[in-house]
Amino acid sequence: MARVHLILNGLSFGMLLFLIAAGLALIFGVMQVLNLAHGVFYALGVWIAISVFRHTGSLMAASVVGVAGVVAIGVAIERWLLRRVPREELPQALLTFGLMLILGDIALWVWGGTPQTLPRPDWLSGPVNIGSFVFPSYRLFVIAVGLAVGVILWYLQARTRIGALIRAAVDDAEIAQSTGINVSLLSTATFAFGAALAAFGGIVGGPIVGVHVGTELEVLLLSFVVVIIGGLGSLPGAFVGAVVVGLLDSVGKALIPEFALFTLFVPMAVILAIWPNGLFGRSA
Repeated sequence: MARVHLILNGLSFGMLLFLIAAGLALIFGVMQVLNLAHGVFYALGVWIAISVFRHTGSLMAASVVGVAGVVAIGVAIERWLLRRVPREELPQALLTFGLMLILGDIALWVWGGTPQTLPRPDWLSGPVNIGSFVFPSYRLFVIAVGLAVGVILWYLQARTRIGALIRAAVDDAEIAQSTGINVSLLSTATFAFGAALAAFGGIVGGPIVGVHVGTELEVLLLSFVVVIIGGLGSLPGAFVGAVVVGLLDSVGKALIPEFALFTLFVPMAVILAIWPNGLFGRSA
């Protein structure tokens, strides 16, 4: 029974990581933008949602406003800042890392440094009891949400016209532009959608892990571990990488808590030694 708890805890954390890392993978896959500000989208989504909930008492309103606020910030960053730097990884990394620090300090100034969490919906506040098995219902909800989002993203990418446009822009942006595809609008929409996924992941994870000073850095680090294991720009890779990281984190903290980071980064190094582009990454 303890093993089942470990696996379910790992899957719930993995699905939360997938919600966040999927946006990072999507932005890099479509736009080739190394967005180091991605972690702050997660944190801002939670902070905004907490503020709205305090004023309205509605988790639905808090979730909608939290995601919408981060989307607006993401669009502004993509339109007004990222387009003004060269399409190279170093300028992008410096700009977005600086934005992460600035937005993180603004959040600290506005909301303070006290760790906070979102409340759980009343209907998910209790445990699930199946015989002698007891497990938090909210963690099962997180697993279900992560799986549902994974299926939706796969369907959008593989079965819809929007997915075809995205694949065309990924393969050759110039040719896609010449065929009438508005690559500029597609890039903005992709960046906004990636930011929305990060904010949504923060709101879903808010009742479990909450938000505190430095959350943006922790989330960014784990997200990069996920996408590096799975392969930069690959949504299936982000899903598999998130499950791997979630299970390793759960088992590592339970069995050898003093080496929890070791259990994450050593397997990542081994995977990269065998598959330099990640499990689902494409060769250059």
